[in-house]
This record gives sequence, C-alpha cells and structure tokens, in this order.
Amino acid sequence: MADQPETFKDKFGNAVGKFSGSRFVRAIMAAGYSVITFSIIGAIFLILTVLPQAFPIPGFATWYAGTIGRFTNMFQVIYNSTMGILALVFSGTFTYTYTQIYHEEENIDVVPVDGLMMFLMAMFITVPQLVWKNGSVQFVQSLNKLNIIGGGYAVSTSGITRIASVGIFTGLVVGWLTVQIYRFTIKHNWRIKMPDSVPAGVANSFSALIPGFCVAFVVGAINLALVIAGTDIFKVLYIPFSFISNIADTWWGFLVIIFLIHLLWWFGIHGATIMSSFYTPIVLANMAANVNGANHFFAGDPMNAFVIIGGSGATLGMAIWLSFRAKSAQLSSIGKVEIVPAIFNINEPILFGLPIVYNVQLAIPFICAPLVSGIVGYIAVTTGLVHKIILQQPWPTPVGLSGFLATASWEGAVLSIFCAFVAFLVWYPFIRHYDRTILKKEQAAAAAEK
Repeated sequence: MADQPETFKDKFGNAVGKFSGSRFVRAIMAAGYSVITFSIIGAIFLILTVLPQAFPIPGFATWYAGTIGRFTNMFQVIYNSTMGILALVFSGTFTYTYTQIYHEEENIDVVPVDGLMMFLMAMFITVPQLVWKNGSVQFVQSLNKLNIIGGGYAVSTSGITRIASVGIFTGLVVGWLTVQIYRFTIKHNWRIKMPDSVPAGVANSFSALIPGFCVAFVVGAINLALVIAGTDIFKVLYIPFSFISNIADTWWGFLVIIFLIHLLWWFGIHGATIMSSFYTPIVLANMAANVNGANHFFAGDPMNAFVIIGGSGATLGMAIWLSFRAKSAQLSSIGKVEIVPAIFNINEPILFGLPIVYNVQLAIPFICAPLVSGIVGYIAVTTGLVHKIILQQPWPTPVGLSGFLATASWEGAVLSIFCAFVAFLVWYPFIRHYDRTILKKEQAAAAAEK
C-alpha cells in the first residue's frame, strides 16, 4: 500500500514541533523558569513598598509611614538586586543552558560555566555608552537628572540601566553569539590543551582562554564599528525589541498572541510554550517599566491572571460546571478529575480527555473564551479601572489571588474572578450542547448492550 501524502496538519505540526524542540527555544524556556524565583523574591519586597496602595484603609497609610515605610529604600535595594539585574539572570541562564545543550547533544567539550562567564564579559562590553570624538573612543558623561551617566554607565535608583529588563533582548543576542563563537572555536580545536596531570579547574581555565579572547574580540569589534557609526550594539538591538514590544502591547497584538496560543494548542502543540518563548522578554521589561511609572497591560503574567484562568482555553468555569452539572458519565468524570488541577491553571486532562485537541465542536469556545476574557482584562487595566500589573505571580496561583498579586490590589482580585466568569459564559452553550451529545451516545450504547 502506497504511503499516504503528508497533510497540511501533519506538516504544520511537524514544523512547529521542531521549532518548539529547538535548542534555542529550550534554552529560552529554561531562562524563563529561572526568572520566576527572582521575580517572586523581588515581588515580596515590592509589595512591602506598595502596601498603602494595596490596602487603602483609613489610617493605614499613616501607620505604614511610621513603621514599615521607614525601610522602603532597603526594600527597593533588594528589589533592584533581583529585577535590576534581570538581563544578566535571564540571558545568563539562557547562555548556560544553551552551552549545556550543545555539550550534551553534540558531544563537544564546551563547559557551561565557561560559556556563562564569557557571556558576562561580552555583555558588559555592550553596557558602557561610548562615542567617537576627536579621533578616539570616549565615555559618555551626563549629570542630567533624567539621564545620569558616569564613565559610560547609565544609572538610576534601579541600578545600572542596561543590565536591567531593558537589556534582556541584547543579552539574548549576545548570549547566542557567545555560545556560537565558543562552539566554533572548540570544534576547530582553537584552544590551549594542558597535560592530563594538570587539575581540571586549571585545565578548563586555559582551555577557555582562546575562545574567550575570540568572544571579546568579536563583540568588541562589532561594538567599536557601531560606535564609530554613531551608535552601539545595545541601541541597535533595542530597536527591533522596542518595535515588537510596542506591537505586543496593543490590544490587537495581544489578541493575536492569545489566538496563536490556542490555535497551536488545538493542533496538540503546547502553544503557551511556543509563544512565551517570544514574549517573555517583553512582559518582563514591561513589568519593570510599570514599577517605574509606565502603564503596560502586557506585563508580568497577564495570561494566568486574567486570560487563561484554569489553563489554556480559560477552562476553570467549564471544569467546575462539568464536575457538578454534566449529565454524561464521561464528561462528569473528567470534570471531577480536572477540577483540582484547574484551580492551579493545569488542564491537560480536559485538553486531551474531553478532548479539546482536534475537536471541531469545541474549537470556537476554546479560542474565543480567552479572547473575551483577555479583552475584559485589557480594558479594565488600560482604562485605570484596575491597577496596572507590577508583579509576576507564579503561574499556578489560583483565580483571585493571581489578580491580587499581579496588581497588588483588591481590584485585581475581583477582575481575575470576573474574567473567569466571562470566559465561562462563552463556554456554557457549547459545553452544554456537547454534554447532551455525549449523553445521547452513552444512552444509545447502553441500549444496544441490552
């Protein structure tokens, strides 16, 4: 029998599957997970600085100012020590993981720690602001209150500017370049080999000498050429990052992201993983900007706070309905299995057990419910009805608490619950009809057995 021609669905699934399994994407996902710990630590101390906003109770602000409020600058220092070095944490973890993946899968003698150290060196080559003046490279100096630069380093109360969230995209590119140069030099044996009797630590330091020099030379040469041209690596790389960030922060850009997440999921591909590999740097940068006075909706983790509550498809309300109201034995049992995981935004039992994947009857609510809850959340935050997002809550945080943590306000908690309810309203007619369809099949099967 001749082989069946590959369908578009197969081709699409294979292409996206290869991308999601690529070394670059896997390294970015590892970097995203690493930031969670730092963002939670930073969030705890940021909450301590915004308690009067989170609890607008009469007399609380006065009590706060005379007690906890006296330590806000120290809280800010701790926050800066997490979110203020976000580019180093995120891109450093990316580089370490990326190097490790090449070491394991290509079986080449690259050392993850050496890759990380080379990245830090290369990253700090891009941090100082330089100009070409009077035939030489000079450091930028500025004492303007809005733009304080000393020895080329732009600083603020948040620390060194370029190693914070605005430097994530630059860090990713520099990290990728570092790993590729390191990999190239090792594969072509451009390194100093020491005798076997030399301790491993000493041998590794000499082995990394030539690759490290190549990284420094290439990054330094690129930056020098751009400085002579009137710019630098950071500024050049920030242009596309800023452009993409601006698009993602619009209502239509945000909805496109939600749509693509769920379209991919419907094909059985983890859409949240794919899309978050693109937007993670953006939401982290926007969250830090919100703390400093900006007003971005697409910041922190708006998805799990206001959009996909209960998991992709915003299925929390639907899972609760299945548990208590479904008539068919199949859907009722799935609901009872799913209800607890759904509280923590985990819904694989529904996605593959209902199923939703490849199910034409449930495609519309699966895609439209999160779009509707996303619109509600976007309008509420951007109009000022609900406080802007300033924290990144852990993604399994239950409904209500997730909105409170994200915005450090009770309004955020209410909005989170309301978004979950709105999503259920979209789901209700479809899941009710689907339940009746399954019930009829079960009744027909039972009658046939008699």
